Amino acid sequence: MTTDYTALPAHAQLSALNRRLISSRELLDLHLDRIDASTINAVVTRDDDAARHAAHTADERRARRQKTGALDGLPLTIKDSFETAGLRTTSGAEELQHHVPDRDADAVARLRHQGAVIMGKTNTPTYCQDLHTDNALFGPTLNPRDAARTVGGSSGGPAAAVAAHLTPADLGSDLAGSLRLPAHYCGVYGLRPTRGLIPARGHIPRPPGWLTSSDMVTPGPLARHPRDLDLLLSALTTPAPSENTPWRVDLPTSGRSVEQLRMAIWAEDPNCPVDQETAQALSTLEEALTAAGVLVRHTSGPVRFAASTRLFEQLLHATATATADDGMAAAELAAARQLQDDDSSPRTAFLRHRTQTHRSWLRANEERARLRSDWQRFFTEHDVLVTPVAPTAAIPAGSRTLVVDSEERSFFDQTGWANLTSHIGLPSLVVPVTTTTGGLPIGVQIIGRPYEDRVLLAVADQLSSLLRTCA
Repeated sequence: MTTDYTALPAHAQLSALNRRLISSRELLDLHLDRIDASTINAVVTRDDDAARHAAHTADERRARRQKTGALDGLPLTIKDSFETAGLRTTSGAEELQHHVPDRDADAVARLRHQGAVIMGKTNTPTYCQDLHTDNALFGPTLNPRDAARTVGGSSGGPAAAVAAHLTPADLGSDLAGSLRLPAHYCGVYGLRPTRGLIPARGHIPRPPGWLTSSDMVTPGPLARHPRDLDLLLSALTTPAPSENTPWRVDLPTSGRSVEQLRMAIWAEDPNCPVDQETAQALSTLEEALTAAGVLVRHTSGPVRFAASTRLFEQLLHATATATADDGMAAAELAAARQLQDDDSSPRTAFLRHRTQTHRSWLRANEERARLRSDWQRFFTEHDVLVTPVAPTAAIPAGSRTLVVDSEERSFFDQTGWANLTSHIGLPSLVVPVTTTTGGLPIGVQIIGRPYEDRVLLAVADQLSSLLRTCA
């Protein structure tokens, strides 16, 4: 029986490379063939010659038994918002359609240093600023589970490519659920790591050449198995030589089985209700945990949902102003001065946040620190928190509305649950759990203490076994 290597998770593909069952060049060509045959428009830029040269070089290293990186010879794709040396990087923007960087984003450089073979770039909405992955340059990416449904955004190309076996893993990014929502909608694993673990320099936006980035954007991996995320996390937290830094990261592991962990579920909140099938997915997970002997506690959350969301929005709009040109900034400031004190419309809140004073931001940052303390207190009594990822499974492609059990909600409620941790910086992991009656994936979000990213991955690995057992 012939092995379909592209269907294997990343860690199994690496094992096949190390056992010389397949060469990196052969594995790359299998993936390129799948990309050629795909109709979902997930991979939008390629340089096959450069990728084949990198794969050939990896094969030569193995033949000489030279020391190799953790990902040596593994083909990967990269979200088109990360700069890649010698390979076009557009962030889905027409004005960047000819932008070919001469330097890798720091996260990309780390992957290359560990031997990854970069075979292409995956689609994103223009400047990563939508919950659908579509742009004027490349068009929409289709959900491989159902082409009539969205892949989400902004890491929709990465999630779709992983789900369709075009790549074993991808480097995405997450600011406002940008990685976790597509992982949920496409039925793959996605990790938003602890804030600061992986540098965001070279991620667009900010503009090409900027050294700083948003204080909330976080690069992170997507894959089809928790062990794959662990491999990529190792690579992404190992500095490349060009960083010229002496430090190394040693993230803790739990050392405990899932039934020994203190797990809590925050299953519902009136500020962001979920539909019946999403609620049932959380119940399915709880049943599997209980059957395995896990004591699961229900909670109404470490923080107040509405207050956390309000603060997230204030900080989000503030960080987005950094790249506004002088004319736009002046126009927004003039418009904000004309606002009435009793105007509480969404447009007014947006303008006030965009033009807030530095004093206002400092006070908001203090409030963020207090929220972090609330989460910290919660994690003195619990090890892991499980929440929904989104209110529903993937919504119709192109839709600007969200309907939850026949009730229309704000379009942006899709990321309400994800954004509980977006401004706090906690590690947050999406784990596929089940499917709807129509076959659409539904996942859950697992949240842990800062720097306990590997604890979450270990929990996810055990959950995947539990769910298979209970299926």
